[in-house]
Amino acid sequence: MTSGKIVQDPFLQSVLLASADARQRCMELIDFAERSAVSSSQTLPNDIKLHLSQQQRLLHSDLASLRDASRESIFEVRMTKQSTSEARQEIDRLHLQLQNFYYEERHLRGEISACESYDHQYQQLPLIPLEEFLLEKPEHSDDDEKSLMFARINHELAEREALEQQRQGLLKTKQSLIADNKKRKEDLASLDKDLETFIDVCTTMAEIQF
Repeated sequence: MTSGKIVQDPFLQSVLLASADARQRCMELIDFAERSAVSSSQTLPNDIKLHLSQQQRLLHSDLASLRDASRESIFEVRMTKQSTSEARQEIDRLHLQLQNFYYEERHLRGEISACESYDHQYQQLPLIPLEEFLLEKPEHSDDDEKSLMFARINHELAEREALEQQRQGLLKTKQSLIADNKKRKEDLASLDKDLETFIDVCTTMAEIQF
């Protein structure tokens, strides 16, 4: 696999292309110099000197462009590393936030499950059977489960309050009867005492007469 297929960034591809061009020009210059080689005692023809000079200038220009591109690519790499680091930090933050959301969701699901399975006190109330309640209160036939439970509890509360009022009334009647019975007992006791006194007086008078 060539570097051109590995590197996809357009700028880096241009750097690789400039490097290849500089290398190619350098190889051509070396090849031309070898083909034009003469002994040390001989002087190169002017046209060869001119061509070599032109190729050298072009090579220097290519190398200068390649150095500029290299510096720019290094700067681009640094910027890419920085942006990659920032992106990684953001991903790590989002991942941590996602984990926190997951733990919170699991906690809330546990709380919901605990609430749904909780043995509420209202479930232990001795309510009248649903069928009997609906016979007494047919207006609640179309209520949902929650509204129906509220209605049944309120009905039970009203029934108990009525029974409590009856109990209080009966208690007052009982206390009144107890007080009345006590008074009658006291009256009977006083009557017994008066009767005994009367009998004693009568007995004494009879003894005096005889």
